[in-house]
Amino acid sequence: MRSFAIMKSVRAKKHLGQHFLKDKSIAADIVNALTIHEGYKSVLEVGPGMGVLTQFLLEKKEYETFVIDIDKESIEYLKQHFPTLGARIIEGDFLALDFSSLFDAPFAVIGNFPYNISSQIFFKILEEKDRIPEVVGMLQKEVAVRLASGPGNKDYGILSVLLQAFYDIDYLFTVHENVFQPEPKVKSGVIRLKRNKREKLEVSEKEFFKVVKQAFSTRRKTLRNALKVYNLPKEMADNSIFDKRAEQLSVEDFIYLTSLVEKSRA
Repeated sequence: MRSFAIMKSVRAKKHLGQHFLKDKSIAADIVNALTIHEGYKSVLEVGPGMGVLTQFLLEKKEYETFVIDIDKESIEYLKQHFPTLGARIIEGDFLALDFSSLFDAPFAVIGNFPYNISSQIFFKILEEKDRIPEVVGMLQKEVAVRLASGPGNKDYGILSVLLQAFYDIDYLFTVHENVFQPEPKVKSGVIRLKRNKREKLEVSEKEFFKVVKQAFSTRRKTLRNALKVYNLPKEMADNSIFDKRAEQLSVEDFIYLTSLVEKSRA
């Protein structure tokens, strides 16, 4: 019966965005990029597939490794090849996971993130930012570059600002297509996020998110045009910040912009 046969591999599934990393030296580099920022004791790997990162995570004694995968075939493979993980192998959707059911202390997130949900993964991390002090992820290079880009860069966008409000982000290195099975059509990039010292924004977080999204909704226009929906009083709208485009503003600028919106409603 199949349940007793040792699985030699897992079939990559296109609908899950699976591209399995084959190069063990790159896998080791990704794992070694974790710095145990703020002293966490647990690491959650997203989408372990056949465990190319998992094997190096399990060598580390500084933290306990958990893995989560939505693919039943990967789950069966991991149970057979990494039996020491036991109940720390979780079959489920990271995007729907209740972290409080697993961790009662801060933990890190690592993984070769599926291209098709990488942005959603980072929005989930934002929701849990006070639990997650560090993230190391491999994703489509274009997206990785965007998240790490600063003001004045054409790649700078909504998720760049939202993440950089709470994390310091470093683009670590590029990974070429030929080290994956199957090969993706684009290069990958590895980034690291480390929680910064900002405990909370000086403005409503919900309003901040709305302002950032609205500002980038017409990124080629000045903020004066992009933020017309807020109907700001003329004396506020005359502020020189509204002559800029969204991609020119720093996180602090967006916080200030949000404060103006809030004041206009007071």
